[in-house]
Formats: sequence, C-alpha cells, structure tokens
Amino acid sequence: MKQVHVAVAVVVVNDQDILIARRPDDKHQGGRWEFPGGKVEADESVEAALVRELDEEVALPVALGAITSLMKIPFEYPDKRVLLDVCWVEANMNDALLAHGAEGQEVRWVHYSRLNEFTFPDANQPIVVAIQQRLDALN
Repeated sequence: MKQVHVAVAVVVVNDQDILIARRPDDKHQGGRWEFPGGKVEADESVEAALVRELDEEVALPVALGAITSLMKIPFEYPDKRVLLDVCWVEANMNDALLAHGAEGQEVRWVHYSRLNEFTFPDANQPIVVAIQQRLDALN
C-alpha cells in the first residue's frame, strides 16, 4: 500500500485559537474536521507545501519563518497509509481575519479547549492532544 506524505498546519493565533476546516463529504474522511494542509509534492519541503496549501485552501499568507515542526504521525487507514508531517504555524490576527474556505469548505477559528467538540480523522487525534498540552502550558 502506497504511503501519502501530508503536510499539516496547526495554525494558531494569540496562543488561543486554532484554524480548522471541514472536509468535503465526497473526500476521504468526508464531513470530519481537519487542520489545513495537503500532499507534499516530490520537489518541495514540508514548509513550502504548507505555504502553498494554506494559500490555496484558506487564503492565509504565511512566512516560512512562522512554521516550526511539531510531530510526525504515521497512520494506516483500511484504504491508505499516511505520514502526517505536522507543523505549528503562528499567524497574526490581521491575516487570520482574512482566512476563509478558498475551496468552498467551511472553516472556523476554535478555542483550543473546544477541539474535542469536533470530529477529526482518527490520524488527527494525537494532534489535538499535543495542541491542548502545549497551549495549556502557556495559558
């Protein structure tokens, strides 16, 4: 089974709010919420993939310097294997206000303590835990 390399952005504003997007119903894990991101192309770095994907998916401009690695998650679904390369992305409030579902998907800024109220793909559960632990320590 082929493995898909996916760059995932935990976009945070003011150490409080996290950007999430609802997956289209006709996609893998459709209807669930996710952290923005997408496939890493063969010729690009994870950081470059995130800059591209955040612009394409949620119209959020991000500088390479605002991206730091958080964790890597290998995960196997019944129909595919993924390697999630998860990064922490600091966004400023002015840019955050402009973020929207550029591909028609619903997006929300959610206080990190409320992430458990949303249904994420199984592979994303460790990300939710990591976010809450990190931000609990800061707040």
